[in-house]
Amino acid sequence: MSFILAIDQGTTSSRAILFDRDLKPVSKGQKEFTQIFPKAGWVEHDPEEIWSSTVEVCKEALTEEAAAIGITNQRETIVVWDRITGTPIYNAIVWQDRRTSDYCKALKDAGHEADVIVKTGLLLDPYFSATKINWILDNVDGARAKADVNEILCGTIDCFLIWRLTGGTVHATDATNASRTMLYNIHTSEWDDELLSLFDVPRSMLPEVKDSSDDYGMTDATILGDAIPIRGVAGDQQAAVVGQACFDIGMMKSTYGTGCFALLNTGDTAVVSQNRLLTTIAYQLNGKPTYALEGSIFIAGAVVQWLRDGLQIIDDAGEAQALAEAADPEQSVVVVPAFTGLGAPYWDAECRGAIYGLTRNSGPKELSKAALQSVAFQTRDLLEAMRKDWDWDGDTVLRVDGGMTASDWTMQYLSDQLNAPVDRPEITETTAKGAAYLAGFAVELYPEPKVFQNTWQLENRFSPALERGGRDGEYNLWLKSVQQTLGFKP
Repeated sequence: MSFILAIDQGTTSSRAILFDRDLKPVSKGQKEFTQIFPKAGWVEHDPEEIWSSTVEVCKEALTEEAAAIGITNQRETIVVWDRITGTPIYNAIVWQDRRTSDYCKALKDAGHEADVIVKTGLLLDPYFSATKINWILDNVDGARAKADVNEILCGTIDCFLIWRLTGGTVHATDATNASRTMLYNIHTSEWDDELLSLFDVPRSMLPEVKDSSDDYGMTDATILGDAIPIRGVAGDQQAAVVGQACFDIGMMKSTYGTGCFALLNTGDTAVVSQNRLLTTIAYQLNGKPTYALEGSIFIAGAVVQWLRDGLQIIDDAGEAQALAEAADPEQSVVVVPAFTGLGAPYWDAECRGAIYGLTRNSGPKELSKAALQSVAFQTRDLLEAMRKDWDWDGDTVLRVDGGMTASDWTMQYLSDQLNAPVDRPEITETTAKGAAYLAGFAVELYPEPKVFQNTWQLENRFSPALERGGRDGEYNLWLKSVQQTLGFKP
């Protein structure tokens, strides 16, 4: 058997891709599922719909017999389910959900954030899993009592899928997903008793933490028609690090989907950020974690969706580039897309989006250009913060993936703002590819990381072409606009 099935369970859809021995996709399935918004700032998914859509796309993609399965998933989203029946006791609370903002603020005001950062590398924010688990335990009837007598389990989406796929025989996650829960000590590689106490989460609910390439059991043969070993697991952004073959210290990848997530490989050094970036586990092999600095941007591709669905000035995402190219170069319109607040390095959940520099001549072209530019500016924010945090004298090359990378104009402007090369790979399915590699590596279908790294193929390199004065002038206008936005709270 020379095929690997990668499950890519994302925020808006479940996908499955079958990769061959050369890590090329040969078949796939994809199915969108329902986004649930019970209240302003609340975002949920139906775990049963996630499960059924995952099984459906796996069956669609399995055109050949698979040697193993790799799983990658939306991170921080949490599910709590019954230990015996496997039935979720509440909807999955999604990473975007902000319902625990007041709880996080109370913990910050009580002086707990510094300890959380030291142990987890994360900020005390609703984004992460711990406060979501706490909310379910305290707000779902009987949940706390069931937890106290070991009747319920919890986990990120990978963990829930592993439980279901193995017929309830394996309760496990990998180190990358564990590192996003705010309950896992990334330095000692274990669930932390003090954090469990702080968030009031019983240890009995939590899964075993394994390597990203490891034994996660066998699928129940009745589910996919055969018993298939599950051998690779990583959160989606970390899987993209692997898929982009960013195994060397100083390599950086940035994924442009709904949001943007940039990770910089810092090797065996867990760099503590002084600029409100995150320290996370990029991947873990043979019991050894490799660390990364991560910056999260809440709105990247979603700003193009706003042009299409909100302003209705485009019918298709591809039209934004043509409008941007035709914009009046004399205008300096800036869009700060803080629709759900600003992520790193600002981490302000309360501010909201704004547009600056409008004139009577401003129109769809200028707004489209400013929207695409905002993605480059936010990425530069992250890179500038990373450079301040980590004294690295090597060259930085950014490897990119995600839907927005199809826009040559956006990638060129990104390179101009970063003053660094931007490399777009031949195979852009890097998240699923990373999950497939981790599983294939475990079953000895794929080579060691250093050998795999040599197989990475470049589709296009974008090199800086904008003079420093123009680059910095536009960026300084962005920084000024951000400060105005941070100062305004509706």
